[in-house]
Amino acid sequence: MSNSPELEQGATNMHSPRERLPKDSRSIGNARGQCRGNIIWLTGASSGIGLQLAKDLVAEGNFVILSGRNKAPMEVLRQEFPNCIHIIDFDLSDTNAWQDVTLQLKEVTDSIDILIMAAGVCEYVNDCRPATDLYRRVFEINFFAAVKTVEVALGFLTRAQNRGYIVGVGSLSAQVGFSRAQAYGASKAAFEYWLDCLRIDLHAKNIDVSVVSPGFVDTPLTKKNDFSMPGLMTVEDASERIINGMSHRKMHIRFPKRLFWPLRLASIFSQLWYKRIALKLRRQQSL
Repeated sequence: MSNSPELEQGATNMHSPRERLPKDSRSIGNARGQCRGNIIWLTGASSGIGLQLAKDLVAEGNFVILSGRNKAPMEVLRQEFPNCIHIIDFDLSDTNAWQDVTLQLKEVTDSIDILIMAAGVCEYVNDCRPATDLYRRVFEINFFAAVKTVEVALGFLTRAQNRGYIVGVGSLSAQVGFSRAQAYGASKAAFEYWLDCLRIDLHAKNIDVSVVSPGFVDTPLTKKNDFSMPGLMTVEDASERIINGMSHRKMHIRFPKRLFWPLRLASIFSQLWYKRIALKLRRQQSL
C-alpha cells in the first residue's frame, strides 16, 4: 500500500463537522462502548446495508460523509439531516475520481474517526466458462477499491480524536466455497484476509480494524439471487448488529450465528462439505 496523502493542518471549511453535532454527542467521542460523536466516512452508502447504516449512525449522533454511485437516496437522507451529512458521490471503480475525492474530504474535515467500507457487488460465474472480465469487475469493487479507500483515508484516520477505526463489510460466503461464487467469494475472502493483516500493521498507528461478515441480508444485491437464502434478515437488523459490534470494536462481527457456526464447522470438516453438502447446493437444487 502506498503512503497516504499528506494533510494540511485543518480543513478548509470554516467549522469542523464535529461542531455541528448535538452537544450531548460531541463529548462522548469514539471510546469503546460508544458509537456517537464521530466523523465517519461511509462508502457504499447509496443502497442496502450502507444506506441503512448511514440512517442509523446519523440518528446516533455522528457526522457522516456518504459516498456511493447513486446520489439520489443519499440526497434524500441529507435533506432530512442537513447538518450531519456530507455527500461525495462517485464510482469507486473510476480510477480518475480518486484524486478529487481526497480534495473533497479535505474541504470537509482534517480528520476521520471511523471509515466504514460497505460497497460491494456480486456476479455469479456460470458453468465455469472463462470469465476474466467478470472477475476483474468484482475484484475492482470488492477488493481493489477498498485498498484505495484505506490509502486515501489513512492520513485522516491518524488524526482521529481518539483511536481511528476501520470497518469492512465482507461476507459469510468467505468461510467455504459455494457454487458459482468463485468471483464474489474469492473477493470477499481476500478482503477479509487483508483487513486482518491491516489490524496487525495499523495497531501502532492507533487504528483498530473490524471485519463484518453478514449472512443473507435483504438488499437490492440479494434480490437478484435465484436460490433460497437461509437466515435472510432485514437491513435494519443487520445495521443494528453491526453498530452494536462497532460500539465494542469487536475484531469480527459475524451474523446470524445460526448460519455462521454451521459454515465454520463446514470449513473445519471440509471433506464433508465439499463431497456431501456443497454439491447439493447448486442452482438446480435449492438451498
